[in-house]
Amino acid sequence: MDPQDRLSKTGAAAVATPPRDDFTNGAATKREEGSPIFGPEAGVLALVVNGRSVRVAADPATTLAEALRYALGLTGTKIGCDRGACSACTVWLDGEVAASCMTLALDARGRQITTIEGLADGTTLHVVQQAFVEHDAMQCGFCTPGMVMSCAALVERTPECTLEDVKAAVSGHLCRCGTYPNVFKATLAAARTRATGSRKGAAR
Repeated sequence: MDPQDRLSKTGAAAVATPPRDDFTNGAATKREEGSPIFGPEAGVLALVVNGRSVRVAADPATTLAEALRYALGLTGTKIGCDRGACSACTVWLDGEVAASCMTLALDARGRQITTIEGLADGTTLHVVQQAFVEHDAMQCGFCTPGMVMSCAALVERTPECTLEDVKAAVSGHLCRCGTYPNVFKATLAAARTRATGSRKGAAR
């Protein structure tokens, strides 16, 4: 069954309510020793996405990528290979990059999930997003959200990053359009901007 059909048949929805630290709707049963077993039915899953507490209807096999796209409508997270090989689905989990197609939505409970939609500050683009625009670091755009998430994580962690650092950060990303040179330029430019801002802030 197509993932979107599966989720729609379970009433996939999201509402802005405080998260609960459980898998509800009767989907949890108990082993004899008392540890919980989730499924096989769908249940309501509490997640924190882009700083917002939401609940989604999902079954235990639902990946985080499916929950983000089909239940929450956050289609910036792309599903390419669906096997962790192309990195189009990259998001942040507690600030660290992760392949959302290889992460079960259940395992993302209690973690801070950041998608490409949550990277900007309101209408102000993240420095890496802005640099991607200025340096034409995209063509078809399918790989772009994942690339941006990995490059932004690098810039946030290491503003003084080198070309080799950038190459390592995107080594797991597949861009069929071959925009890697411009991705490198954009990320290094963003890093310089972020590093300059950090130095100015420290000087104050």
